[in-house]
Amino acid sequence: MYRNFFKRLFDFILSLTALIVLAPLFLVLILLGFIYMKGNPFFTQERPGKGEKIFKLIKFRSMSEEKDKDGNYLSDDVRLNRYGKKLRSSSLDELPELINILKGDMAIVGPRPLLVKYLPLYSPAQRHRHDVRPGLTGLAQVNGRNLLSWEDKFRYDIEYVNNISFLGDVGIILKTVKNVLSHEGINAQGSSTAEEFKGNN
Repeated sequence: MYRNFFKRLFDFILSLTALIVLAPLFLVLILLGFIYMKGNPFFTQERPGKGEKIFKLIKFRSMSEEKDKDGNYLSDDVRLNRYGKKLRSSSLDELPELINILKGDMAIVGPRPLLVKYLPLYSPAQRHRHDVRPGLTGLAQVNGRNLLSWEDKFRYDIEYVNNISFLGDVGIILKTVKNVLSHEGINAQGSSTAEEFKGNN
């Protein structure tokens, strides 16, 4: 019952409440984003959702649009400026995903939506992560996030899909708050971004 009906209602009410309460912060971050990113403060990217249906993920931009003389983007380490690092370390760059949740593209809790280019690389078991809506946070995020190997991330994703419950979601949300406040597992060691998934071989 919770999985098929109340979870979506829970997500809608919680995301709407959060957007209303956090509206002043949202507006401040939009303004700061215009200043520090020198333009559009939002970043959108296509991601696969439930049933592998593609949607546009919305985040606050944490990397600048700086390019070299040939028009190619500079390295991630260069483009991730001090403001972007603070956004990521606080997880505030994820705040606009509340809009995706309100629309029904995402859930509060679920497997994180990954890149579209990864779709052909999943094993049959790993594809089951798309049996549910992707989440703002998830079981993998509260158990290591970007510090986990891809194998472990997918293992947690499938474990979540097979055991969805209200108490489980509440527990993940509370652990997420704790991890955000302690800045745990933001980036993979030695990298400004998560390691790219290259398949199971």
